[in-house]
Amino acid sequence: MTGDEMLHLLKDTGAILEGHFLLASGMHSDRYVEKFRLLERPDVTERCCAELARRFRAGRPEVVIGPTTGGVIVAYETARHLGVRAVFAEREGGGRALRRGFTIGPGERVLLVDDVMTRGGSVRETIELVESCRGNLVGIGLLVDRSGEDLDFGVPTEALSKLRIDAYEPDECPLCVKGVPLTERGSGHL
Repeated sequence: MTGDEMLHLLKDTGAILEGHFLLASGMHSDRYVEKFRLLERPDVTERCCAELARRFRAGRPEVVIGPTTGGVIVAYETARHLGVRAVFAEREGGGRALRRGFTIGPGERVLLVDDVMTRGGSVRETIELVESCRGNLVGIGLLVDRSGEDLDFGVPTEALSKLRIDAYEPDECPLCVKGVPLTERGSGHL
């Protein structure tokens, strides 16, 4: 799957929204990737996660982890294609934790996957969790990287699509200056 093919999937499912959005990072943006328009479609999710599995199979992951919320679906479906376990990292305090009896053993080969990365906060928190379990992180797979940067997490990192979407600090947001109403989306605002 190419980046252009993934962009078409995002557009075809209505996942790219335009307006004035408050992102989970606290930044503002004129576009928002509503991952659940993509993830509500099992056929599309299956195709995307099969591609992540294909790209990371050589790393021989033994478990796939994703941060809540959308990362749960991506981890499960990617793990299914790899024939390994899937776990998810839930918010706890200022980081992430394994609950519900999930474990990562010392040295266990871990693939981290997520839906949409804006600034890398959820990915970093999940990396810290894997490291605290003494797991062996073998790669990071993303459906969409909208960070606009080449973030280095120290392991192979691949995104099915890289989107350049501007994000603004609230006090520097041109949409705020124009008086465009701000919309909050995503579970981070609940």
